[in-house]
Amino acid sequence: MPWRALTLQVDRAAAEAFSDALLEAGAQSVALEPGGALIAILAPEQDFQALISLAARAAGIAAPPFTHETFADEDWVRKSQAQFTPVEIGARLWIGPTWHQPPRGRIAVTIDPGLAFGTGSHPSTKLVLAYLERTIRGGERILDYGCGSGVLAIAAAKLGAAQVDGVDVDPQAVETTLANARANGVRLRAMLPDALGAGHYDVVVSNILAQPLILLAPLLAARGPRLALAGILDEQAEEVARAYQPWLEMKTAGREERWVLLAGERR
Repeated sequence: MPWRALTLQVDRAAAEAFSDALLEAGAQSVALEPGGALIAILAPEQDFQALISLAARAAGIAAPPFTHETFADEDWVRKSQAQFTPVEIGARLWIGPTWHQPPRGRIAVTIDPGLAFGTGSHPSTKLVLAYLERTIRGGERILDYGCGSGVLAIAAAKLGAAQVDGVDVDPQAVETTLANARANGVRLRAMLPDALGAGHYDVVVSNILAQPLILLAPLLAARGPRLALAGILDEQAEEVARAYQPWLEMKTAGREERWVLLAGERR
């Protein structure tokens, strides 16, 4: 059966939201290319014009320009797998799909592309992974708010955190996080926001988008003394940092391309 591959040119600030919207609209998989383009795989019977329009409305952006081509089954598998190459984070972590063999001496997190965003290759995800790799030494309590595929939560658990909780507004992301945790042999909790009870964490991480991070400032800042925020473009960093100033001292902790990681500690 042939498959259709769409290559969409999307502003990086909207890439994650549009990726989620494409999956929600019915795309089989979505990948972010290193150059910034999104690759979406669709079944041949799907109306790609309608799907793009629906996803653009859901993400609050104009329908982006795109090209498309068709592939046979075996070509789609090869192309899809080639998009997800492993990444090494710091001195300890390796993140990759199941069809790659982890190297010896590294803590391996295996994540296959699926119905929730986050395989470890996006710049903002790599920034948070690097923060966790530097920070976790064992026994910490970690909250991942906006857990997506669970890559950050699973990495935290494998690095030695004693308790890891993941929260996402998307029930599919919660299910995916739990499934990926089982596949990686770690135990963690994942839930919708309303199910997150009272609790205090040593480190809170959130890799979403700038505006949700601003709105969530009172909630996230109250959860622990250390915070790492990502999904932020360089030009958005000052505005996000201001939102957390009443509670936390924020500073830029890492950069990749135009993306910034903000880290904060209790004043």
